[in-house]
Amino acid sequence: MKTMSLIHAHSYRKFFTLFLTITLLAITTYFLTLNYNSLLSLAQPSDPNLVQNSKGQAIERFEKQFCGLDSKPHNNDYITEYLLPQRCEMPLGILASNNSVWYISTKHGVLGSLDLSGKKFQEIMIPFWNTRSNPIDLSQSWDVEADSKGNIWFTDERQNGVWKYEVDSGKFSFFPVPESPKDFGTTYPVAIAFDEKDNIYFVGIRSKSLWFGNVTEMQNNSSKGINSIALPISDFKGIDPALLSTGSLQIDNKRNVIWASMLAFGIKGEIFKYDIKSNVSWPYGLPANLNSPVGIVLDENGNPWVSDHGTSIFFLLNATNGKVTKFTTAPASPRISPGIEKDSNAYTLPYWIKKDSNGSFWFNEHTGNKIGKFDPKNRILNEYWIPTQNPLWARCELPATTACGISNALQFSIGKNNELWFSEWTENKLGMLNTSSPIPFKVSVAETNITVKRGESKEIPVIVSADKQVDLRMIASSTLTPTGGFGNSTTSFSQDSVTVLPGEEKKISFLITPSMDTTPDDYTFMLGVENDQVSYMKAISVKIV
Repeated sequence: MKTMSLIHAHSYRKFFTLFLTITLLAITTYFLTLNYNSLLSLAQPSDPNLVQNSKGQAIERFEKQFCGLDSKPHNNDYITEYLLPQRCEMPLGILASNNSVWYISTKHGVLGSLDLSGKKFQEIMIPFWNTRSNPIDLSQSWDVEADSKGNIWFTDERQNGVWKYEVDSGKFSFFPVPESPKDFGTTYPVAIAFDEKDNIYFVGIRSKSLWFGNVTEMQNNSSKGINSIALPISDFKGIDPALLSTGSLQIDNKRNVIWASMLAFGIKGEIFKYDIKSNVSWPYGLPANLNSPVGIVLDENGNPWVSDHGTSIFFLLNATNGKVTKFTTAPASPRISPGIEKDSNAYTLPYWIKKDSNGSFWFNEHTGNKIGKFDPKNRILNEYWIPTQNPLWARCELPATTACGISNALQFSIGKNNELWFSEWTENKLGMLNTSSPIPFKVSVAETNITVKRGESKEIPVIVSADKQVDLRMIASSTLTPTGGFGNSTTSFSQDSVTVLPGEEKKISFLITPSMDTTPDDYTFMLGVENDQVSYMKAISVKIV
């Protein structure tokens, strides 16, 4: 008999809230919170067979959900995957640096590296990792970074600190955070950055502060030199303090400021600017539906670009006047849950965001199962489909007869030679996206600033061209809704698919009729095409009056 996967009984909205809670806010599900002591209490102490059976069943459930036991490398024209050397590594934090890719096995507590010359793995045991001996536990390590000397630093959730690994000497040092919230037992360090003197700043999911580490004072197994910098959280008044979380941070060494995101997931989000010299912080309020900001990166003018991990939106925050300009990913692909009616709450959840040497911004679409690239100068979005899908992480019929689900690509790093590396947390794999591989088609829109009245229709011509023959699907999204949908407005393309020959241009019309209940405002529409591997979308500004 067919059964449904983990989230069949829930809407996408409920599932995404649950999964975000698991991975970002650390209010974990049964699989992540259960330990041996509570496990043994599930059975009668007088019956060792029941105890052993309960223990075995819990391990089996955990490994099936999180270990990628049957995972295999899948490749396409853009992405190559690499299976990790140990069983059930649960990789998360990742860093592409020089000729190596570094990663943390959150399950086994090892610092791994992949040599890019010979494509060989090496794994080094981290000196202590409290969850290592428990087969149904782990310590989330979200960030791996290198200082100017090439030392590798990474965060450690359960042990409430940050690590440093000196590559030349092979020495590890651990620096515990001098605070342990009584409700959670850890500040849950999640993101780190360095100033020009290699001093370290970091934030934690269970912390409401910035943390500063003076590298000249820090000592192994000591909190010396680590201090808290309070952030002004008065705008979160009335919200349970236990729900507040810092998402990430970015240092602007040119302007001597730090930007940090804070959120009460699904309730409220803010961006903070901290002036290092004056030791003063101030908040930038966000629109009500941008309540889960996480990743931050800065453009050449010092303006933050932020990924909202509760929607399908990423946005620009003007550092001068606080104005927010929203952009959105393509709609969630029907391939994630094929054969099931599309849910209007199907978010793609852009997670972390980083900048390459050309000034383009990259982000991983957590439940969109894609890696996205946005060129802010030309306002072009490309999205690359990740070829791995796990049916246990979407609304899929089990046993799955067709590809279904997502890969849980939770963190990434941009390295040299136009390679972007990402970790697949539940799939026991790393993936590499060759960002220099050409996209054989493109889209142009002559009219990029339009005005349309509610209840009236506007036709927008879209030109599709190609270097070789391609079969494409038309796609569109907007910032009218948090999911990238168009709400109650009516939209249509003059044709839903198109075949383009080499050197040919095809004109497709997009028709939009804003509904009368649309709030008059400035919006962004994304119009474009896709095939099964990559998409190409152009952003246009739309004023609805």
